[in-house]
Amino acid sequence: MAVEGASKRQASSGVPGLDDILIGGLERENLYLIEGTPGSGKTTMAMQFLIEGARHGERTLYITLSESEQELRKTAASHGWSLDGVTILQVTPLEADPDQQQGLLHPSEVELGHTIKLIMDKIDQEKPARLVIDALTELRLLAEDPFNYRRQILTLKRFFSERDCTVLALDDLTETVPGLHLHSVVHGVFSLEQRRMEYGAVRRRLSVIKLRGVDFRSGYHDYIIRTGGLRVFPSLLAAQHKASFPHEPISSEKPELDALLGDALRRGTSTLLIGPSGVGKSTLAIQIALAAAKRGERAALFAFDESYRTAADRALRLGLDLDAAREAGRLSWTDLSPTTLSPGEFVSDVQREVAAGARVVVIDSLNSYIASMPQEQALILHMHELLTYLGNQGIVTILILAQHGLVGETHVPLDLSFMADTLVLLRYFEAEGQVRKAVSVLKSRAGEHESTIREYTLSSKTGVTVGEPLRAFQGVLTGAPRFVGQREALAESSDDEQRR
Repeated sequence: MAVEGASKRQASSGVPGLDDILIGGLERENLYLIEGTPGSGKTTMAMQFLIEGARHGERTLYITLSESEQELRKTAASHGWSLDGVTILQVTPLEADPDQQQGLLHPSEVELGHTIKLIMDKIDQEKPARLVIDALTELRLLAEDPFNYRRQILTLKRFFSERDCTVLALDDLTETVPGLHLHSVVHGVFSLEQRRMEYGAVRRRLSVIKLRGVDFRSGYHDYIIRTGGLRVFPSLLAAQHKASFPHEPISSEKPELDALLGDALRRGTSTLLIGPSGVGKSTLAIQIALAAAKRGERAALFAFDESYRTAADRALRLGLDLDAAREAGRLSWTDLSPTTLSPGEFVSDVQREVAAGARVVVIDSLNSYIASMPQEQALILHMHELLTYLGNQGIVTILILAQHGLVGETHVPLDLSFMADTLVLLRYFEAEGQVRKAVSVLKSRAGEHESTIREYTLSSKTGVTVGEPLRAFQGVLTGAPRFVGQREALAESSDDEQRR
């Protein structure tokens, strides 16, 4: 996929997302080194590069020293690709041919020269605009001596520069101590890494170590390999995404909740709903999302912890119809798995929904998002950029974070409250032998809000209800308040068993 407006001097990589990192694509007629351990996707990336060239009518050549042509075609077929238009040269080392084996001369004196000559002759014959050499490891083994190896690579580099050819050279880093001497020879170096997690799928990330003479986006960028090829997710830079929007508050369609929040639900702000499991955080977020849908806006919910069907059935019992909003195109629901999803892919999913017109974004929950990112500092940076990006786009963002513990003292796995513009606390409390719920706003940068604590109920008859301030109690936030008022101050219980 080429970036719009890319220079004619640039060659699209053919890898979705990579051209964004390269600010357009690869500078033509240069030599690039692609480093990565076996299984990191070097061959897949190289095929995408050549197929993209063939699609535009360019002559392409794949020189393989490690895999057979049949193996390459099988790999391409597994992604649904055809290598028609891509010429493949399979170079077989002399030592692999019983009729050519000899023991008088050193392999670097015979085999390396023979292999280099085969490569040069084929290039002169095909005159490719795009070339892949897979893999330099075989040349390094033939050379045996680092000096001889570097000298041969310099010879190839000069040869390529005289033939208007853009070259990707692959290196699988199977040496015990990979040498860095090639980094100074080539025009650019790409590193493909695999990280094995304690549980779940392997994570992959790409970095541009060097790119001579041109600008690029540095740092690590997550990528995936799936049927259809390799896809890169450029790391998010919120400062590059700014939009104009009205800085107005929105309604939750619940007057008492709006009164409690004040102007907290303002466009371009984030709200963190925090509380123990089961207290109603997700339901409150759904209420806000469906209120946006009723106004004709689009809401996007990203759920790590609950499937759509379970949430929709539960919400319908409270009078919240997710199915109707979804069928009307006003609500999207994305089920996510922290064991397979990389942070970069998640950010890409959020950006896709914003581009589709979402004005309210719900992330449920941060606990599972934390689990997908074991590095605490990296999580904070990711969340900072994501919230800044959503704020720059005028999105009302609702974040959900579950506390550990139910009643009394609770704690959170990671304090992210300082990032949110508004902090809403939901708590259980015990009163007259009943477990009740309370809601309060602890902070809001968006404007004034109530400092009261109100009772919060979920009922099949009244749905989401925020009651009057709990003025008859002291110590509600401790979970075991002291009653100082009249019995009538308590809201009617929503539990049918309790009413009976």
